[in-house]
Amino acid sequence: MSAINSQDDEDTFKILIATDIHLGYLEKDPVRGNDTFVTFNEILDQAQKNEVDFVLLGGDLFHDNKPSRKTVHSCLESLRKYCMGDRPVQFEILSDQAVNFNYSKFPWVNYQDENLNISIPVFSIHGNHDDPTGADALCALDILSCAGLLNHFGRSTSVEKIDISPILLRKGRTKIALYGLGAIPDERLYRMFVNKQVTMLRPKEDEDSWFNLFVIHQNRSKHGATNYIPEQFLDDFINLVVWGHEHECKIAPFQNEQQRFYISQPGSSVVTSLSPGEAVKKHIGLLHVKGKKMKMEKIALETVRTFHIEDIVLADHPDLFNPDNPNVTQAIQAFCMEKVELMLETAERERLGNPRQPEKPIIRLRVDYAGGFEPFSVHRFSQKYMHRVANPKDIIHFFRHREQKEKKDIDLNFGKLISRPAEGTALRVEDLVKQYFQTAEKKVQLSLLTERGMGEAVQEFVDKEEKDAIEELVKFQLEKTQRFLKERHTDAEEGKIDEEVRKFRESRKKNTEEEDKEVREAMIRARAHRSEDEVLVSASSDEDSMDMESISPGDGLSSTLSRGRGRARGRARGARGQNSTARGSSRRGRGTTSQESASGSRSYKPVSMPSKNMSIMDAFKSSKRDHSLNSFQSYSEDIIDVDSDPEDTSFVPSSSKVNQRLPAVSSLSKRGSQSQASRGVDFESDEDDPFMSPATSRRTK
Repeated sequence: MSAINSQDDEDTFKILIATDIHLGYLEKDPVRGNDTFVTFNEILDQAQKNEVDFVLLGGDLFHDNKPSRKTVHSCLESLRKYCMGDRPVQFEILSDQAVNFNYSKFPWVNYQDENLNISIPVFSIHGNHDDPTGADALCALDILSCAGLLNHFGRSTSVEKIDISPILLRKGRTKIALYGLGAIPDERLYRMFVNKQVTMLRPKEDEDSWFNLFVIHQNRSKHGATNYIPEQFLDDFINLVVWGHEHECKIAPFQNEQQRFYISQPGSSVVTSLSPGEAVKKHIGLLHVKGKKMKMEKIALETVRTFHIEDIVLADHPDLFNPDNPNVTQAIQAFCMEKVELMLETAERERLGNPRQPEKPIIRLRVDYAGGFEPFSVHRFSQKYMHRVANPKDIIHFFRHREQKEKKDIDLNFGKLISRPAEGTALRVEDLVKQYFQTAEKKVQLSLLTERGMGEAVQEFVDKEEKDAIEELVKFQLEKTQRFLKERHTDAEEGKIDEEVRKFRESRKKNTEEEDKEVREAMIRARAHRSEDEVLVSASSDEDSMDMESISPGDGLSSTLSRGRGRARGRARGARGQNSTARGSSRRGRGTTSQESASGSRSYKPVSMPSKNMSIMDAFKSSKRDHSLNSFQSYSEDIIDVDSDPEDTSFVPSSSKVNQRLPAVSSLSKRGSQSQASRGVDFESDEDDPFMSPATSRRTK
């Protein structure tokens, strides 16, 4: 790395760099609840004191995908306090901002907005914790961007091709091309890099005169075959890569010998996992860029809570611990207390030199009790340190490093199928599902769905709270398989159908791009289904409130309207001449009014779609019976009744005493009955009932 003169001038960019702030982490904890907010204030305070040109964040500003109101409020408060002011911004943007911020409703940088007074612009990509989700694909950063307090860039929604267009900045004679790529599932991005589907666009003029700065938020260390992004995938014209997502602080730029660019890994600003990587001293970086030269200045964070971790292997102390000794557990407990006291003394010495540091430290003692030892009560042990440490319940962690022999049992156990990950390693739900089905017995193997598609659906269900993700994926792939079987005209034999389904599943597994499209389509359907449910619930509540107003005391229409509703209930209770299907549909009563009103203006035709519980064999056989139902279909297609409900249509014998009255089945017909009643029209007589068929009218007469 080439050093530059630290003296500030009109050609030098000063950039404050931080990643993985995780605002809102443990916000309900009485001791550690405000740690993230205090440290975020310190970061912005450092930006203000050093008079930086802008702040660059590498993702995971928020810990939760849907941060609480307290977290959002604290973030807005800090940004407004430190980033707004009269100090002029010294650099300009040369690129097309409509391309850089094309997902924003205000596609321009916030300090150029005439309605805002920004002194320190903040540029940020999203991480895997605060990535866009939902039907509108919004994230918490979009709220800050809409408020004009942050510039969200590096967003890409395409799974087929990614074009990274840089934000071109100029200050004096120094020009920076700022590239950004928000968090994307590592396996997908890995495959897109391999298939040459990721392109980093370069300026057309004087492309060698730009300092190329790239911000990324992905796995840097290898967690699996494709569950990371190798550094060699990145273009060699880049000068510096700011790598987010990894929490261990390695902020000093390290050169990649093959690609020749430098990598800076700032790490997290708060301890979110009790692992050795988090125990490294936390820093942020002050980057100076002049021309093509740079210098990274480390700034230690003073408000971060002290974290000390130590490992004990009991088998390494045979002179102290004998498994056959009946009092060995008490000896182990005393030894652990001694270690904890030493760590507390070390933490206290560090805190004396820094008064801004929180008083209670985080202590972790990991005890390997392999070799015949037994763990003692962790809860009883933690009671002694309730008022001295910030994590009393997590002080002791017992584990055993030994290879467990797998037994061939019928019951599947994740502990036997999956190797236990090291503490602090994030094991994704998608990987768990995939490994479960890959190692499961044949009788519980997937025969229609793929492990990868099911894993991604479960991941969406767990991480993004898409409650319909799994159901919609199953329905989508079931419908697609049924269409495939009908197109192949396979004989209705179970053996041949199973063989065709197996071939179709194997072809889908090989075509990963097609499988990605299936999962994406299923997620879109799940989000749309959730939006429809919200609309239906809202419409139902509006109908109920309207009904309550119409039954208010003193209203002259109360008797007529209540009689109309009584007719609907009476039909549900007394329709003895109806079959079970008709009775079941009538008993749904007002609970289905919203759905019926939504489809009331459409003609009702027989649909050969499979029901929720219909298997492939049932759907296949039902398609064979379609030819025998053509006459019934042609008859029913001629009956188009806009105002009536076909499920409530029934033929009542003439001897029945059931009154033919207006059915209250939809919001449209309800409002019609109310307006009719207000004009004094009554449908008690059979002759005036427009909903009665001529045949039924003649029989009644």
